[in-house]
Amino acid sequence: MPLHKGPEQADKRPATVNPFYGEANPVSGMTEAPPQHRLPDGPLPPSTAYQLVHDELMLDGNSRLNLATFVTTWMEPQAGVLMAECSDKNMIDKDEYPRTAELERRCVAMLADLWNAPDPSAAVGCSTTGSSEACMLAGMALKRRWAKRNADRYPGARPNLVMGVNVQVCWDKFCNFWEVEPRLVPMEGDRFHLDPQAAAELCDENTIGVVGILGSTFDGSYEPIAELCAALDELQSRTGLDIPVHVDGASGAMVAPFLDEDLVWDFRLPRVSSINTSGHKYGLVYPGVGWALWRSAVELPEELVFRVNYLGGDMPTFALNFSRPGAQVVAQYYTFLRLGREGYRAVQQTTRDVAMGLADRVEALGDFRLLTRGDQLPVFAFTTAPDITSYDVFDVSRRMRERGWLLPAYTFPENREDLSVLRVVCRNGFSSDLAELFVEDLGSLLPELRQQQHPLARDKGAATGFHH
Repeated sequence: MPLHKGPEQADKRPATVNPFYGEANPVSGMTEAPPQHRLPDGPLPPSTAYQLVHDELMLDGNSRLNLATFVTTWMEPQAGVLMAECSDKNMIDKDEYPRTAELERRCVAMLADLWNAPDPSAAVGCSTTGSSEACMLAGMALKRRWAKRNADRYPGARPNLVMGVNVQVCWDKFCNFWEVEPRLVPMEGDRFHLDPQAAAELCDENTIGVVGILGSTFDGSYEPIAELCAALDELQSRTGLDIPVHVDGASGAMVAPFLDEDLVWDFRLPRVSSINTSGHKYGLVYPGVGWALWRSAVELPEELVFRVNYLGGDMPTFALNFSRPGAQVVAQYYTFLRLGREGYRAVQQTTRDVAMGLADRVEALGDFRLLTRGDQLPVFAFTTAPDITSYDVFDVSRRMRERGWLLPAYTFPENREDLSVLRVVCRNGFSSDLAELFVEDLGSLLPELRQQQHPLARDKGAATGFHH
């Protein structure tokens, strides 16, 4: 979560209150407007408090038009009702809410089966607040297993984790918080993610694991997990180093099983020890819920699992958080039950079709060059064509925001910092009709952008809309 500090100066203007917010007499509610940065001296009527908050939130962007986020922005009303009914249930209280705990267990079992665990009944897993927490847990398990194997050298030796430079920022946080050296495979040319052979060459006796990304946030492409495992197999045959793989399937682990069934990336590969996904991304659930699964109990060191006598029951738990709502877990089970395999396949295929169709339409405008086409994750990235010099992607992002579209523009990391792109994330609820409106708005801006003398976004660091 972002860190916040208090206001630099005291409130100069308290929040204003509309006279109509009074319960009955419009004048009665106007005695004092509430402050913004300290607790009010007294209470407000609930309708007044609601309206003040509601009005301020109107200035947020429209989540349905947010093409930056992977997070689900639409669910069925029935799911919303279930979530409201469970908003007061603490997910950690397994003994008090045994059916909620049972639904969590069923979700883990369903994912173990979906991801082809050799023995789904032996796989272990848990829900989390999202993929970031799930990645932290997976990284902790990798480090602890490495430390046990190297007890004669650790803590003297410094562990390292190999991954592509395109990984989500949670992996940088993991390495920082748990004192692990990040070893990053750089981008090269038109390769925007990890190269299997380059990853294997970065491994040594202090490598706790290699992270493969099934769906890069930079461009929506899958990393070649099977080829990565093969490169590590060859490394083991030469050196004896047995390096496990964690698959960060934050998005792709809920797309590939339904649309790319022949793609081998999951527990079918013996080297894959753990997988995570975000239920609140292509798992089709409101935030925040994620899932972390290990092939078997062997991959999750027992000493990391806490067994707590909490509120009347013995409870094994593996989490960074403790109290959190059970509503999202219930919503995940509802969605699994509601859609099944065929339903998920239909939803994800529709989303991919929208992404690929929209990518073609953007390319047809003539001003842009596609980096990806939405044929893996329903996500595509594009940049301005080489002959476009009057504007850049940051100008496009800013001008599209004027129309209500939240279209992120950002620069690629080290080795390809020369490349700035726009990225479109298509999700369930982003329909063909909305895609049509997007292309119309984008096309209508181009004549004016072409007349600029030069790009207007001087500070690209400030202009970027990409933070996740």
